[in-house]
Amino acid sequence: MSADSHPTLPPVRLRSDAELARDALGAPLFARAVRLARWAGPDTRVGVGGELATDQLPEAAAVLGLGAADADSAGYASQAWRVAVDTGLVDVTEPEDDGGEGDGAEGDEERFGTAAPGEDLALVTGGAPGDVLDLWLAALDTVLADAAVPDLDDLVDALDAGGEVDFDRLDWNPGREADFLDGVLANLYLLTVTEGGAADDPVPLPVLAASMVVPDDMGEPTDAVLEQVSDAMMRLDDQFRQLEPIGLVEFRPVDEELMAEADGPLEPGTASTADDEDVSRYGMVRLTPLGLYGIRARMLEAGIDAPAVGELAEKGADALLDAVSFYSENAAQAEIEQWLAGRELPAAAAELLAAARGDDEGGPLRRLRCQQALAPAGPEAEPAVRSVLDDPELGGLARVWLAERGVSDVPAPDPEMVFWLTVDTIAAQLAADGETEELPLLMETLTAHHAGFFEQVWRVEHPATAYVLEAMGRLHPDRKAAKDARKAAFKARSRRPA
Repeated sequence: MSADSHPTLPPVRLRSDAELARDALGAPLFARAVRLARWAGPDTRVGVGGELATDQLPEAAAVLGLGAADADSAGYASQAWRVAVDTGLVDVTEPEDDGGEGDGAEGDEERFGTAAPGEDLALVTGGAPGDVLDLWLAALDTVLADAAVPDLDDLVDALDAGGEVDFDRLDWNPGREADFLDGVLANLYLLTVTEGGAADDPVPLPVLAASMVVPDDMGEPTDAVLEQVSDAMMRLDDQFRQLEPIGLVEFRPVDEELMAEADGPLEPGTASTADDEDVSRYGMVRLTPLGLYGIRARMLEAGIDAPAVGELAEKGADALLDAVSFYSENAAQAEIEQWLAGRELPAAAAELLAAARGDDEGGPLRRLRCQQALAPAGPEAEPAVRSVLDDPELGGLARVWLAERGVSDVPAPDPEMVFWLTVDTIAAQLAADGETEELPLLMETLTAHHAGFFEQVWRVEHPATAYVLEAMGRLHPDRKAAKDARKAAFKARSRRPA
């Protein structure tokens, strides 16, 4: 099923809220923000924007265990303080405006506000896992906003003669930069969840950069496009360095020696033919389990349908089969298993079979997922399965299930049911995976043992009969059978009203 016809993202496998909350508390930047919130007190002085007074940064850095010899310690402390303020872990009272009054030395003194631990700090130890995750998401918003800002060198280069930033010269648009980063993270999320719910392999930075720059319909990228990919890589290298401390990603930066060796822009296109070690030198990134949670939360807030495995556990079988019809087989199996885990199997089997009925376009795929759900079921599901043996839509499925378990008293299906099941099975496979390499073999297998199959199948009262016969006319490995399928498809189309 194409993304256009069903735009829902693949489901993600998330850890429990308790596990994710532990990950959030262990994220270095969040942990630093908590420590500074506990340190804040009557002697803490803040500026107009709630930032720590400059002369207090060394003390804050010491609280965080950052040595004075570390040139970046003040910056780390400042960032952690900003996160603490933005998340409500710290409450600040900004300095009062004296209206410019005062004279002499006293009137020229810099005025400061105060800070104290915020009410939300208690949630770190006394709140539910969801409370901790809400705080972490607020911290993530702050870090993402910072990551979309140009680095200091670019800002300095863009200063005009009056010391103001020339934004035209900087070529920086806050909205555009934020959208670019959101797009990158959305692509990284999609690459992560597409196969089975949560891939473990990191994504090469060139691949991620190319996903934002190279048009889908472009063959060999031009030199100009490769240069754009290189520029995007370097932006992402800087941004992921900032996002790693909040626990969003695991990141291996671009090898500095590689950058030093390059005369001009990096040429990531060469990475596709290099060995794994060479590719990793261009940078590798992976969303952490906490990162998957965070990006999904942002997608949901933006109105994007981003399902998670297990969220259908309390819903009915109709909602389950409709949803998992568009999941990969592995993701569908994981969702089905969680749905079954909280139910008595006899009743669950009956509910699944009832939900699988229907002559609408989604019916074949629902029945395929129902068959998948019932595949591991034991004898306790047999009464529900036997009850649909005479059902025109489910009788074939029931006979297959019983036969696979060696049940001897299964009544033979009539020819009409056999043909109907064949059409339904192929329609389901087409809906699930499209025209795969395996489908022609399935078609050959299903038709090989029925003499005159195409002379009769076009009469089958199934809404997908003509569609399936047309696909068989294209894909059936036997040329004569393919020709017969095309003739049968024409007859099927002719007998149905437009």
